[in-house]
Amino acid sequence: MAEAQDRGARGFPAFAARKGGRARGQSFWARAWTGAVEETWPEEEPLKKGRSFARSGRIGPITVSPGRISAEVYGGEDAYTTVVTLRELDDQEWDLLWEKTAGRPAETEALLAGELPEDLLEAGEDARVGLLPGYGDLDADCDCDALDHPCPHATALCYQVSWLLDADPWLLMLARGRDAGEAVEELKAELLLRAMTDLDGPDEPDGTDGAAGESEGAGESGRSGDSGSVANGPLPGMDPVAAWARNPSALPALPPLPAAPAATGEPVTGIEADPLEQLVADAAVRARSLLAYALGLTAEPAPPLGLWQDTVRIAAVHPDPRVAQRLRETCGRPPQELDRAVAAWRTGGAAGLEVLEHVWSPSAQETARARAVLLAGWEAQELPELEVRDNHWTSAAQGIQVRLGRDGRWYPYRRRPDGWWPAGPPHSDPSDVLVELADG
Repeated sequence: MAEAQDRGARGFPAFAARKGGRARGQSFWARAWTGAVEETWPEEEPLKKGRSFARSGRIGPITVSPGRISAEVYGGEDAYTTVVTLRELDDQEWDLLWEKTAGRPAETEALLAGELPEDLLEAGEDARVGLLPGYGDLDADCDCDALDHPCPHATALCYQVSWLLDADPWLLMLARGRDAGEAVEELKAELLLRAMTDLDGPDEPDGTDGAAGESEGAGESGRSGDSGSVANGPLPGMDPVAAWARNPSALPALPPLPAAPAATGEPVTGIEADPLEQLVADAAVRARSLLAYALGLTAEPAPPLGLWQDTVRIAAVHPDPRVAQRLRETCGRPPQELDRAVAAWRTGGAAGLEVLEHVWSPSAQETARARAVLLAGWEAQELPELEVRDNHWTSAAQGIQVRLGRDGRWYPYRRRPDGWWPAGPPHSDPSDVLVELADG
């Protein structure tokens, strides 16, 4: 049992107390999860107590693993172990889900790009596979000995799981028995099987020429009009029939090995913190992305970064501190400017850097929607007074600021003597950002 629980387990730090924040997550998958939990456990009193306890900051780190979600909770001087169990889908159910999903091009493309599309729920319904918890496959166990079942600790844990789903909806798949990598690989296998099966074509009636039949039926099967589609035809540039029929060719002779360089102990280029290894790794990652796109397995990769963006990225992620120091000395900008840009990259990547360096004006509808979210997530008397200018929402009295990115996420900032600095990772809900800034 312990081995099953540890398989694919992921741990998450405890959430801080939320004053006036929502108890339910706000993304599609978070709302779907809480709706299913509340429908499975409809007693209002444990749910009400659970929402309050979820915001109290008395739930420890959460572990999500196949079929099991657990955490330590603290009530007064006592600590309890709370476990929510969710039935794992069996292999046949996963096969049915991917079979139905492979026939949906939009959902397939999103999954191969690493996203969890909303319409996957509909594919699950077509396959008669429930991704969300339902009657009979959701249970809770807690050593608090409360009379309610589930106890408020268990319902509170479920509400906090919805917060995790806001950031990573793939955790729902993990709880059902597949992590993101396993799910995508199984979908790819189904797509490949479907593509190779399509190559055989339908059975031809007696006396019918196979080539002619295939030509006449190409419009219906989709192979003639869309040979690059993974779901509807062979993979780009792939002809398994010809490949299997061809005799293997002899491999060319290997070229001679180059002479070994003298062991000087110096970097290859003579520069400390030699950049060649990083450049080769970056080129390999870029080549892999382009190849996956060319084969139709992923969406088109983002364009290459500009010189300044790449400088910030390398300074932010390179493990050798000498690299960052050399870039501070040679980037042509004040060292403090690079340091602030590095902090933005580490919290939000390229999108975080864009939020730091560029101001833009959201639409009136976006601004009104953000105000409504803040008012719904805070008590009126607790909400800080905010000055709104373009995509910046600033509380001058508290020295805090949230910035709306073009990606729809909210980025926290805190004022220092030398200006505004990134203060943490982005959130989809501005009220969550303000809670963390105000509590910090």
